Amino acid sequence: MHAGGLATNPESPVSTGRHSRLRILQVIKCLGFGGAERLLVDMVASGDIQAFEYEVAYVLSAENALAPIIAEGGTPVHSLGSHGNWDFRWMPRLRKLLLDGRFDVIHFHLPYTAALGRLVVASIPHSRRPAIVYTEHSQWDKMALLIRGLNRATIGLDRSLIVISEAARDSLPRGLKQRARVIVHGIDLSRSDRLLENRIEVRNAVRSELGIQGGEVVVLTVANLRAEKGYDVLLDAARIVVDRSLPVRFVAVGRGPLELQMHEKHRQLGLGENFQFLGPRKDALELMIGSDIFVLASRIEGLPVVLMEATSVGMPIVATAVGGVPLVIADGVDGLIVPPERADKLADALEQLISHPELCQQYGKSAKARSSMFDLAAASREVEDIYRKLSESSR
Repeated sequence: MHAGGLATNPESPVSTGRHSRLRILQVIKCLGFGGAERLLVDMVASGDIQAFEYEVAYVLSAENALAPIIAEGGTPVHSLGSHGNWDFRWMPRLRKLLLDGRFDVIHFHLPYTAALGRLVVASIPHSRRPAIVYTEHSQWDKMALLIRGLNRATIGLDRSLIVISEAARDSLPRGLKQRARVIVHGIDLSRSDRLLENRIEVRNAVRSELGIQGGEVVVLTVANLRAEKGYDVLLDAARIVVDRSLPVRFVAVGRGPLELQMHEKHRQLGLGENFQFLGPRKDALELMIGSDIFVLASRIEGLPVVLMEATSVGMPIVATAVGGVPLVIADGVDGLIVPPERADKLADALEQLISHPELCQQYGKSAKARSSMFDLAAASREVEDIYRKLSESSR
């Protein structure tokens, strides 16, 4: 991988014609630790390498935490070298990559890259133009107005529209709902199972690193510090819980544009060591095993990958009733669902679990059983079937 430019891979020569394997370019805005980004990484890693050649391109050069993981797996990664949303130099770089790479399919993730990237594809001669696939990872009506308008104007160029949950499909404009195909993306359950084989060791290591005292209940959240993730509500709920003299420690993983603002709110609330910001981490699953309750206070969600991960290690969950959350957990079965924007309700649900460890254990077992529905391999095969059919129809 070459940051700020186009990667080259001498072992994957540029095609001058049809490949025996279909060439797929996955394009996303960034490769940070977000849910859509982690889904892309896992989907590429689980792909059928006998039938497909994958490459990945990302727009924002600085947001590259997951790029080395993809490259280490043998998949070429291309930084398109943009330094912000208004830096459009990535568009001619994408065009060059498409012309040189002779891809059969380009798969866009998230609306920014799709809305503008389709214009790039449309500028390529028809004989060399890849089929466009788009995955909507969140809710259509929640995206920024300008991007929503541009996305709607260009989405007619897509050959296939994928959404990751029924809630995401329900949010689409009426004319798009019939076109959309729901594919519930999954996670690599085998990795969670391997970690759980050494659960005691993993748990002890995490709690030792965090300085957790014997009787403390650890409430973990993993989410970028953005407005839609509801950190302000979570901090208010944490203050309520701490004021109830419960033996609790909140731990937050993630970074984002509201980092300074949320740290200031943390200071104003006087939460101190009762609420720790860890920043970005690569060991989210290990942190889950070392914690006791998972919480997600989001205002907006698609189908949260992080909740799938939490179920995969048997965590009881408290989350808000937004997007596809009710698909991942059932209220009163493997967790508790509360209204968004309600710090009091969030605090009450957390208190219920903190005060009743037997309920945590019950919900955790149910969550682990539910995780079997999030099968990464099945989702990958379904997406690859779309690629095959598009390629066949273009011959």
